Amino acid sequence: MKYLINLVIIGAVGLFGYLLYSGINEPIKFRTELDARKSVVTTKLEKIRTTQDIFRQIKGHYASSFEELSAVLKTDSIPFRQLLADPEDPENPDKFIVNIVKFSAADSLRGLAINLDDLPFVPYTNKAKRFEIQADTMTYQSTLVPVVEVMTTWGEFMGAYNDPKFSMYQKEFNPRAKIGFGSMSSPNLEGNWK
Repeated sequence: MKYLINLVIIGAVGLFGYLLYSGINEPIKFRTELDARKSVVTTKLEKIRTTQDIFRQIKGHYASSFEELSAVLKTDSIPFRQLLADPEDPENPDKFIVNIVKFSAADSLRGLAINLDDLPFVPYTNKAKRFEIQADTMTYQSTLVPVVEVMTTWGEFMGAYNDPKFSMYQKEFNPRAKIGFGSMSSPNLEGNWK
């Protein structure tokens, strides 16, 4: 009987020890996973923002789909303005000649390590989920300006942590909340992950 009581006590101590360990370990694992996945997703969003900005330099508006974005950036060139002093008027240093030079957009993106074919896919989803993309124009301060918005939800890339119960470890976490950049109601390319 004494051995049975000792075994029950040892079992209870082991169970409580395991519960204590998992209660401490789960928030740490969640936070580590959240930080790692957020970093990968925000890096991808920054690359999409860069490609959208290059597209706008070429076309004057933002791409409304990844297919349009990819097609233009694989085949078109980015215009760069060079300001050169006017050689015929050396006495007027404020007079310039504008020279437009074009560089291949595809070459520029390779230099930035941006893969256009992988760009639409949300990381950690095995290419099953795509970023939502919207683009249009709007009147802002009496001027017609292009606007763009690229988003996904936190739950799309959080895998096993796609559950509202994990908000008890970080109050800001909501798997249904959106993460992305841009806005359809104002001309900005700010990301909401900061």
